Amino acid sequence: MSKIALVTGASSGIGEATALRLASMGITTYAAARRTERMEHLKSHGIRIRQLDLTDEKSIQGCVAGICAESGGIDILINNAGYGSYGSIEEVPLSEARRQFEVNLFGLAALTQLVIPRLRQQRRGWIINITSIAGIHALPYGGWYHATKFAVEGLSSALRQELQPFDVNVVIIRPGLIKTEWSNIATQSLTEVSGKGPYAAAVRAIYTLFKSDKITNLAAAPSVIADVVQKIVLAKHPRSVYTAPFAGRLMVRLGKLAGCDYLRDRINRVFMGLPRKM
Repeated sequence: MSKIALVTGASSGIGEATALRLASMGITTYAAARRTERMEHLKSHGIRIRQLDLTDEKSIQGCVAGICAESGGIDILINNAGYGSYGSIEEVPLSEARRQFEVNLFGLAALTQLVIPRLRQQRRGWIINITSIAGIHALPYGGWYHATKFAVEGLSSALRQELQPFDVNVVIIRPGLIKTEWSNIATQSLTEVSGKGPYAAAVRAIYTLFKSDKITNLAAAPSVIADVVQKIVLAKHPRSVYTAPFAGRLMVRLGKLAGCDYLRDRINRVFMGLPRKM
C-alpha cells in the first residue's frame, strides 16, 4: 500500500502497536513521541521516528514539514498521543487541567489542521482519533481527563461531517481497558493530588481497584486497537466509531441500559468501591 502514516504517542502501548501493524502492512510509517530514545527499536521494522511535543507549535509544524519534505505528505494520521491526569476537580490545579487540554485536544487539533489540506485536495485519507470510552462515560476523579476526551469526540464528529464531501474518513476509536502505562500515570497523579485531602477515602478505593486483578484481567493487549486500525484502513467504507475490546463495548452497553444518571452513578460507585458518604 503506497500510503504514508503518522502515529503519535508511539513510544509505547497503543501507538507502538499501531505503528508496527501499519509498517507490517507495507505502509510507510512515521512514529512520533516526545522521547525518541524509546522508539529506537522501531527502526529495525522500517519505521521512521520523529520527535513531537504536542504542547509546542514549532515541534508540531516541524514534524509535519519534515515528513512532507521526505515523503510528500501524510495519508493516514493516527492521533493517539494523550495522557490522563487524575484528581478531584476541586484539587487539580487549573494549570494542569490546561496542559491536559493542550496535549489531548489542542495539540491534536493543530496537527490535524496541518494534515487536512493534502487529504482534502487528493480526496483520500484517514484521520483516526483515539479517544476512549471515557469520552462518553465519565467517572469521578478523572473529570479533566474526561473533559478532554468528550471534547475530542465532539471535534471528531464535526470534522467527519466537514470532510465527508471530500471523501476523507474521520474515525473515532474508543478503547476500553488496555494494558498500557496510562493507569500508572493516572493513579500516581490521583494520589499526589487528592490522596490526603477530603477525598482521601475514595482515592484509596480507586487506587486499590486500579491495582487489582479485577482490572488487570479485564485489560486487553494494545494489539486489539492495532487490529481495529488495520480494519479501518482496509475498509472501503469504515464506520464512524469503533469500540474495543469486548469488555469496553460491554461497559458502554451497560451504561446505556442504566437509563438514568442516578442509576449509572450508583453502578459506578459500587464497581469502584467508593464510600457513599465521606
